[in-house]
Amino acid sequence: MKLATLSTSCRDGQLVVVSQDLEHCVAVPDIAATVQQALDDWNHAEPALRDVYRRLSDGALPDTRRFDPQACHSPLPRAYQFLDGSAYLNHVELVRKARGAKVPESFYNDPLMYQGGSDSFIPPYAAMRADESWGIDFEGEIAVITGDVPLGAAPADCTGAIRLVTLMNDVSLRELLRTEIAKELGFVQSKPASSFAPVAVTPDELGGAWRDSKLYLPVCVHLNGKLFGKPNAGLDMNFDFSQLVSHAALTRDLEAGSIVGSGTVSNKQDLRWGSSIDQGGVGYCCIAELRMYEIIEQGRPITPFMRHGDTVSLEVLDENGKTVFGRIENHVHAIGRDADRLATDFPSNTRSSIDQS
Repeated sequence: MKLATLSTSCRDGQLVVVSQDLEHCVAVPDIAATVQQALDDWNHAEPALRDVYRRLSDGALPDTRRFDPQACHSPLPRAYQFLDGSAYLNHVELVRKARGAKVPESFYNDPLMYQGGSDSFIPPYAAMRADESWGIDFEGEIAVITGDVPLGAAPADCTGAIRLVTLMNDVSLRELLRTEIAKELGFVQSKPASSFAPVAVTPDELGGAWRDSKLYLPVCVHLNGKLFGKPNAGLDMNFDFSQLVSHAALTRDLEAGSIVGSGTVSNKQDLRWGSSIDQGGVGYCCIAELRMYEIIEQGRPITPFMRHGDTVSLEVLDENGKTVFGRIENHVHAIGRDADRLATDFPSNTRSSIDQS
């Protein structure tokens, strides 16, 4: 089943069921007006939504409309909770290796996770508003949306609590991140609103690509129209989503509509030949990782972070090359006078902004 949220004057938008081919959609106010309402009453809403999805995909519903991804907000325009993990330790290892440090042993059995802002998210075709001096970066991630999860739930019990799966762009401001880490508290300014793909799907919709609570499909990232990375989200994922959700619920109940991110998708690569797409590698899901490889391979970071006017697009393709969640396409837009104030509050220096990642 595939669900989306159309942008409306209501800040939570309008839930629509989307056909399997992403060509048509239909609103279902008699079942649920919003995705959050559906999640709150999932046991009753899910069978009714699934029946609509089946008839819609079969062409048996008369009152449908053409599905326009650019008219969508993120599936949840705002959420009660957003927690982002770091399940791909290759990403962490690279950052540490670039500065000659080792990854603590605890990282391999205890997931990293932070609580991000969730009072608003960026629509999939909207701007990332930031100042260039902040070190603007994207992060391609897979995310799940949960039902209710009780405090202390074991990973095996969390698998069934995963209601929806989607793609996200976790926007990161690397210069501000470095400064916040140095304060040993955060993230706040360094993690502005994230963006999600137009469509969220139930795990069964992913077929054999969804197994062991991981999505075994490539995340295709293009920066200014050029392929930047295509790592497989299922490979080298050290903690699966059932483990991430369980970790998040160790000391708290998770309410329906909680979002849990995977962290930057990252695959191990053969450094003898090079990691970029041009060198035959699978590339990257964030600029920070490319800069780490540049330090390892060439002795210094070369690629700049995003600048005003740059565009990043992210998409997951199935084995037939068809989009699974629709596309995220975010461009960078300057924010004006406030940028000058914060650039003064968080001055950059010549040290790499990701040395502290």
